[in-house]
Amino acid sequence: MTILYHTSLYLYLFASLIAGFFSRKAALFYRGRRGLLKRVESEMAKIAAERGCLKDVVWFHCASVGEFEQARPVIEKHKNLYPDAPVVLTFFSPSGFELRKNYSFADAVFYLPMDTKGNATKFIELVNPAKVIFVKYEFWRNYLGELKKRGVPVYLISAIFREDQHFFKWWGGYFRGVLKYFEHLFVQDSHSESLLKGIGIENVTVCGDTRFDRVKEVTGTSVKIDPLALFSQDSLCMVAGSTWPADEEILAGFLKSRESGLSAESGLPFKLVIAPHEVDESHINKITNLFSGFKIVRFSETKNFKSEDNPSENCMTDSVLPADKPSFAGRKPLQNILKEADIFIIDTIGILSVAYRYGSVAYIGGGFGTGIHNILEAASYGIPVIFGPKFHKFKEAKDLISLGGASSVDSLESFSRQMIQVLNQPVLRKSRGEISKEYVEKNLGATSAILASIYPLN
Repeated sequence: MTILYHTSLYLYLFASLIAGFFSRKAALFYRGRRGLLKRVESEMAKIAAERGCLKDVVWFHCASVGEFEQARPVIEKHKNLYPDAPVVLTFFSPSGFELRKNYSFADAVFYLPMDTKGNATKFIELVNPAKVIFVKYEFWRNYLGELKKRGVPVYLISAIFREDQHFFKWWGGYFRGVLKYFEHLFVQDSHSESLLKGIGIENVTVCGDTRFDRVKEVTGTSVKIDPLALFSQDSLCMVAGSTWPADEEILAGFLKSRESGLSAESGLPFKLVIAPHEVDESHINKITNLFSGFKIVRFSETKNFKSEDNPSENCMTDSVLPADKPSFAGRKPLQNILKEADIFIIDTIGILSVAYRYGSVAYIGGGFGTGIHNILEAASYGIPVIFGPKFHKFKEAKDLISLGGASSVDSLESFSRQMIQVLNQPVLRKSRGEISKEYVEKNLGATSAILASIYPLN
């Protein structure tokens, strides 16, 4: 089994090399690991030189962006409590690393070297961590084994387990062994705790999901997106976040099938914000073509806009708007363009969590693919949440459906039914939103509980 494990690692790396000719993400994955240990050595030497020595390092590891959002409240609270303890942050995926490689609360950010014995030994030797925190699903055998051998405590946070995982199969002994390397496992729910204790893992505590703390923090900020505020003003606005092509086709089908155009029965216009998961120009162009016939504005063309600016100085040319829309031709004040637009495309990353505050209802993408993205960011603003059929691996989605704050759809028809309900029944829309917000409020506190357990004497 060990030979098979190591072989799969090398095959994965080789596959990323080949795929890199066709995929930017695969190319970043491969290139990011070339000469990686030399970069780690250089960065850690700088930290040691600045501080006189390298001690009390805390290493956080996340697979990608979603796991980072779970680590983030812990990192930031840890940094506030222990500002002199260096934080090293690693990512497995390019999407996480590229987005957060300049994260200010980390003293160093790296790709995780592939989990070979040599890489694990060298990386740990260079970083010299005093404590290690892995997030949710990270079970790298060689890293965990080397850390255990050195007596470095490793914690797993915001973890969630299911019966179908290999740990709980009759043939899963090899995988169960990895769980014994953890000093403690902080899980999201009691079901995960029961599963672990059923296979002899007793060092487990139910703490919940740290993402609740993070989304609450974002909701409480005063950050604004001026163009989006003007776009959504006096309308019923859906914010569709982290969408994929299958999601976008359903959204387009809904808009195109409405007999009364974009006006809801309430009399307010209906507007749509789309924040796609992939924001490369090719994908943005496909979205624009999919919604041909509608008035579209892109965030990248309005990002310098301020609502209090002189309208005559905020103009947009027809190059950023559909050529077949005469009312949008020539130069017009941005205020007018934003007010008249039907669709606002967020063609950048990093602002979706704030964008949800401008929504009357949220649609979360990914549910027609491998699984839905983060629904808590939207729920924290007190709006109803809709997503596709592949949500069963996500506790918060199942919880919100059972409580009545969220709903799942599996087709254009079911999506249309849900949308007509929430758009045209303000009482229902408000009650579903309140359920969502209350659910977030009741699940706060995981960050403090985890740090109190890791540092019991402080």
